[in-house]
Amino acid sequence: MSISIKTPEEIKKMRVAGKLAAEVLEMIEDKVIPGVSTGELDRICHEYIVNRQKAIPAPLNYKGFPKSICTSVNQVVCHGIPSDKKILKSGDIINIDITVIKDGYHGDTSKMFFVGNITPHAQRLVKVTQECLYMGIALVKPGTYLGDIGHVIQNYAQNHHYSVVREYCGHGIGSNFHEDPQVLHYGRPKTGVQLKPGMIFTIEPMINAGKRHVKLSSRDGWTVETTDKRLSAQWEHTILVTETGHEILTRRGEEHGL
Repeated sequence: MSISIKTPEEIKKMRVAGKLAAEVLEMIEDKVIPGVSTGELDRICHEYIVNRQKAIPAPLNYKGFPKSICTSVNQVVCHGIPSDKKILKSGDIINIDITVIKDGYHGDTSKMFFVGNITPHAQRLVKVTQECLYMGIALVKPGTYLGDIGHVIQNYAQNHHYSVVREYCGHGIGSNFHEDPQVLHYGRPKTGVQLKPGMIFTIEPMINAGKRHVKLSSRDGWTVETTDKRLSAQWEHTILVTETGHEILTRRGEEHGL
């Protein structure tokens, strides 16, 4: 495993890319409404990234992925492909996952959105999943182990009677979309990679209302769903390990307290 320690110059570029990714999520917020298609959301984000930000949507054509963002609705865990046929309706929950490339470096982040009126149990799943992310981030500092982060996320989710997806995880990021290390959202304390200043990676817990098991669509080779069709939620940030703690490179304006 070769984990890159980013130079000050690289960190500066990652800050820019992270800020742009966060801005896309802020921009799309008021467009996530009943009646809109996920294909339309993709077009709006693509146009904003390319024309306004002068950046590149990283998912487009990445290993054959056909769109510029991922839109994962309800029981879709991750990698949902935007489509004009997928119309959002009141009661849906959707994860929008944005990765932009600016000056050769990636910013990667995702957020859950509520469409119209949401049931209390869906609201609770989304809230607990975001808390899982924040609890994982709070531990990031030199000397922490990745196993510590996975452990706190797994414990918190399971204490709320939810389950943690194991097949997909966070990852190192920089000039490459996916780098070492893998960041698992379950695990044991004091295991795995020990964090050092200059490391940059994502934490992106996928938490299921039902069982943890998932299946990959044979139809498109991308969409991952819960096998029991229960709801799934995910939140993601790109995190820099600093000398004294961490910096959230994809922090949105609404998260100013973080």
